[in-house]
Amino acid sequence: MKKSFIYFTLMGLAIVLNACSSDNSDEEMQTSSESVQAVSNLVISGSWSITSYVDSGTDETSDYTGYSFTFNADGSLDAVNGSTMITGTWSITSDDSSDDDDYDSMDDIDFNIFFSAPPDFEELSDDWDIVSRSSTRIELIDISGGNGGTDTLTFEKN
Repeated sequence: MKKSFIYFTLMGLAIVLNACSSDNSDEEMQTSSESVQAVSNLVISGSWSITSYVDSGTDETSDYTGYSFTFNADGSLDAVNGSTMITGTWSITSDDSSDDDDYDSMDDIDFNIFFSAPPDFEELSDDWDIVSRSSTRIELIDISGGNGGTDTLTFEKN
């Protein structure tokens, strides 16, 4: 009788824990989806400048001095410096991969940037993890799977 009581108590506890675990997954998915939309809304709300770009320990920020970046709602990305315009694409996506070796960002979302040319801008092409964000600043990080180097990129609103 005691064994049956313990068995049923443990089964009930397992069911309750499983139900709580499922509820948390739904909340996390909703939070991630809301974060994707929040970051998207943030970046399309003005133009941005790169205030820091460090490629595996080498500061390359000066490569982007004078460029104003505009993230358009259609997914296009314009970098303008005077009469020079470089176009690319951008997106914000949920990063729900459990085997992701990247930085454990606070929102588990990727900030994807793609430029096909010139070489300095090709270096920005990656699926960046968001380290922090505010209404005027977005800090990104990428840890290379190949050489293990860490790149950081910071945009500040103009």
